Amino acid sequence: MWVGTRALVLFCLIVSSGCAGGTKTTWVTTGVFHWEGGPSVLAIDPSKLPPASSSNAWGSVRDPSMVYYKSRWHLFASILKITGGESGRVRIGYMSFTDWSQAQAQDWHLIELYNPGDYIDYHGAPQIFFFTPQNRWYLIYQLVDKARGITYGPCYSTSNDISDPKSWTLPTRLWPDQAGVQPGLDHWVICDDLKCHHFYSTLDGNIWRADTLIADFPAKWTTPVVAVTGNIFEGTHTYKIAGINKYITVAATHGNTTVGERIQTAYLADRLDGPWTPLADTNAKSFASLTNTTFPAGKWTNTIDHGELIRAGYDQKLEIDPNDLRWVYQGKTDVPYAYDFQLGMLVFK
Repeated sequence: MWVGTRALVLFCLIVSSGCAGGTKTTWVTTGVFHWEGGPSVLAIDPSKLPPASSSNAWGSVRDPSMVYYKSRWHLFASILKITGGESGRVRIGYMSFTDWSQAQAQDWHLIELYNPGDYIDYHGAPQIFFFTPQNRWYLIYQLVDKARGITYGPCYSTSNDISDPKSWTLPTRLWPDQAGVQPGLDHWVICDDLKCHHFYSTLDGNIWRADTLIADFPAKWTTPVVAVTGNIFEGTHTYKIAGINKYITVAATHGNTTVGERIQTAYLADRLDGPWTPLADTNAKSFASLTNTTFPAGKWTNTIDHGELIRAGYDQKLEIDPNDLRWVYQGKTDVPYAYDFQLGMLVFK
């Protein structure tokens, strides 16, 4: 019976129309969100990854970013070992599948963003999109690579073939260190018709933004400025709402801190350069949390953390369908160890 329920829930999550019909765009004006969650769709299986040391196994999958391209899902995520302190403790992993119910059975491919033999410091929190003006894929992420003299900050790699995990170029800084400018984390790029905009958070309630002309991307960025101040901690993602001349930014922040719960808050704007106004930015009225989510098959996670909305396309405009909101997020049980992050999916109801 449990297997049948899981299959039904996954089917509802996977089909683009969900298991409900009708127009559901009222959230744009009301800021009221109600979600339905299924079971975990992807947990770490060490047998699907390169061998790790027996004392420090692969332990969690976090920070998902994905596109649907040529009838397949292409998923990138941070893959972490249980503890730090060794080479390659945080890597970017890739897998592909036709149906989310297949994800758990797929092998992970670790993206090689370093020279062979180098100590692997850290790279994670990926974002994937196709940059149409250059006809190539971009992977945006945060990295430090002392072997190549790259200090911590936003980096990118490019590829002509998203399905080939060995095709990505070595990291290049998105912009160099700047005096008085924090490098931040969870870097995110979205473009309109004229410019590309780079958003990131700094763990202090602020989201920063820089921009560059489409023709100059990925170079010649302006000096970052504060774009949004609010109930924000990290994990900021920005999208264009298809058919509506508006943009939405979703960010992770603290919920019930006694149990380490995270919630997602949301902000709305007519333009990527703002101004941004709160849409759902409190514990009582959030974009996504345990408070406004039901789990018909049983609640498996104690948090609704960093995630990404399923996009309507795969290019640099990052459009979402306001009638088909699906949030792929990292959740956890803290069993058998703390921060055993795995992926789940919510469907807007």
